[in-house]
Amino acid sequence: MEDREGLQRAIEAYRDSHWEQILADIGSLVSIPSVEDLRAAAPGAPFGPGPRAALDEALAIARRCGFRTGESDGYIGWADLPGTGPRQLGIIGHVDVVPAGPGWHTDPYRLSRRDGYILGRGVMDDKGPLVVALHALAFWKDRGLPLPWSVRVLIGTDEETAMHDVAHYRERFADPDFLFTPDGQFPLCYGEAGICHGELSSAPLGEGDILQIEGGQAANAVPGTAQALVRGAFASADPRITAVPEGDCTRIQTTGTAAHASLPEEGCNAIGLLVSFLLECGAGTAAERQFLELLGRLHGAWDGSGLGIACSDGHFGALTAVGSVIGLRDGRLVQTVDFRYPTATSAAAIGEAVDAAARACGGSFRIVHDKAPFLMDPDSPEVAALLASYEAAAGEAARPCTSKGGTYARCFTAGVCFGPEKPWDQAPSWVGGLHCADEGASEALLKEAFTAYALAIGAVTGT
Repeated sequence: MEDREGLQRAIEAYRDSHWEQILADIGSLVSIPSVEDLRAAAPGAPFGPGPRAALDEALAIARRCGFRTGESDGYIGWADLPGTGPRQLGIIGHVDVVPAGPGWHTDPYRLSRRDGYILGRGVMDDKGPLVVALHALAFWKDRGLPLPWSVRVLIGTDEETAMHDVAHYRERFADPDFLFTPDGQFPLCYGEAGICHGELSSAPLGEGDILQIEGGQAANAVPGTAQALVRGAFASADPRITAVPEGDCTRIQTTGTAAHASLPEEGCNAIGLLVSFLLECGAGTAAERQFLELLGRLHGAWDGSGLGIACSDGHFGALTAVGSVIGLRDGRLVQTVDFRYPTATSAAAIGEAVDAAARACGGSFRIVHDKAPFLMDPDSPEVAALLASYEAAAGEAARPCTSKGGTYARCFTAGVCFGPEKPWDQAPSWVGGLHCADEGASEALLKEAFTAYALAIGAVTGT
């Protein structure tokens, strides 16, 4: 049997000899704006033409790697490496992305390479890690010795919204015996907080003073920009806020810092800036201001304390509440809210408390969808195998953790999130994070992930 150090040297040599092709494959996926567009959904393209095109390209990459591929009605695809036994290891990533949004310094749909980093929408979430994992499996295929387990790389197309792709798959196929997703952080995430999205709506406002308002593009992101057109004359001395006259109105624009909704402390909510400014300058009718005051309580504390729902537990820490998208709909102000909650509460309890606060000002709140908290045994042999693989690849000891992110791992019987992010590693200021402008990934980190994934495939399958 090959010793572990010899195996790791072989993996790293294979990785380095294939690295330019790996980057080219990531680039081919990044070039496809695979944002969900349900208005253009069609048979075979249930989430629109972008995700369908990205699925086709990912399957083409898998076939070029020599894998047998398949797909189910455009919801999800897969690449298979048959094994000698009945057990199956699953690896699942996704090719859909959030909208590019403003603020990019490079073309978001063209892979850029700079000083050891690659930039482009999806290089880290999740096109880059998916391609890396696919090529890590190709290492084992090219060795020509069958694994004791079969391995299936699943290619999702609806992770950023509702994960209907996985629901479709699980109605038709059995779960893998164990699964990991390269769509989070190292060393390993064995649990994910509950996630629910809801809509906070005002009472009908009639002929109000807020003629337009908009901000945010995705329910699961801290918005980086927002704007409103409001009757009256207003001025701002805050460099993050511009106020420009338009007739008898003022166009107000705010610039914050975008971030993933699971990490609100890393961002500055542009809708919160806008709401604060409107309240401070006395904008809006009495009915509008009553609802703005409720929004001020939401945006004033991302731990939910302004709405009376703050709580925490030992696995996931404190609840988070992020006002992510705002607009006018049917004469009402509507604010989408992202909640990441611990085991100390539930979506039902959150909904009841927030709806009570909304009704006090004539509005309402409803839960749009919910995913309960997910926990897997951190002492399982599969978790131990992945941790050992990470430790060998990274050269450091590791302990499993939990996350407030939402990944495919929570959808399966036995699954975890396994890299490739390292939040503790400081990237240059010009490298953006997940769901942000200038999204970037370190080539060194992706190379380390390749090694960890290839080792993990061997360790889990008992090779």
